[in-house]
Amino acid sequence: MPFTLFPDTRLALARDALAGLSVGDALGSQFFVPGRHPEDLAAGRLPPPPWQWTDDTEMACSVVGALAATGRIDRDRLALDFAERCEPYRGYGPGAVSILRLIRTGTPWPVAAASAFDGQGSCGNGAAMRVGPLGAWYADSTRRAAEQARASAEVTHAHPEGIAGAVAVAVAASLATRARLDGDRPPPDRLLGAVAAALDPAGEVHRGVRRAVGLLGRRAAEAADALGNGSRVTAQDTVPFTLWVAATHLDDYPAAIRTCVEAGGDVDTTAAIVGAVVAAHAGVGTPGGVPDGWLAAREPLPDWTP
Repeated sequence: MPFTLFPDTRLALARDALAGLSVGDALGSQFFVPGRHPEDLAAGRLPPPPWQWTDDTEMACSVVGALAATGRIDRDRLALDFAERCEPYRGYGPGAVSILRLIRTGTPWPVAAASAFDGQGSCGNGAAMRVGPLGAWYADSTRRAAEQARASAEVTHAHPEGIAGAVAVAVAASLATRARLDGDRPPPDRLLGAVAAALDPAGEVHRGVRRAVGLLGRRAAEAADALGNGSRVTAQDTVPFTLWVAATHLDDYPAAIRTCVEAGGDVDTTAAIVGAVVAAHAGVGTPGGVPDGWLAAREPLPDWTP
């Protein structure tokens, strides 16, 4: 049944997803610190605060800012925002730093994005890691979520798989948020099937999401082994597993983040993606949502965040 979302409601939903993304990112990044072990999180032993967020969160804040300003993605403006706000010490990869430097010094973003990997463009997981709040914003339209996710990805990721990763995460977050508004908890296979239907069936991200459906009910370690845990830092190696985790733990944010930490790999990014989708459904400070204590331990977001 169609319904209307007003801008303040869209922003509130996107902020919940951003909270889930940033807490997952910041907590996940703590497990790159020597001496930290996944078993600590499972036992309830949290790292000491503050938990610093990474480039995942910084870029996601710009995505939310773009939506809050105009209600849609203006690629020219978003590219400049990414470039001007980039703090390399936040963990940006060398490819991203290079692209953003080109944009900052006047290279048009289509040229800068296409320059990566000898003209192939990046298929990295960077476009997927920042897009969950956009999906929550478009809870009323997976078509719009996919369209705007593509636009948000294109400014840095010219490779079809990098773009597909962003579309997949945005559609998942849109569906998760719509289910929250409807008071529904979609079965994992239905959620993943709807995401797969929004993707090019010839793509690797699509094939990975389809494989994820067949792994529902299996152990997380088995799913990570089959789908990847982000170790290769590509969309293909990251997005299928994160959506498997989100679909499995859609109403249990702490369990979802623990699953990412225990799987290893690119933990800050897998936890950011999963955190955004799950928080879009479960909320913040609610049963199954982002715990208040975890949110308080996260470093404050930039003061320009809407």
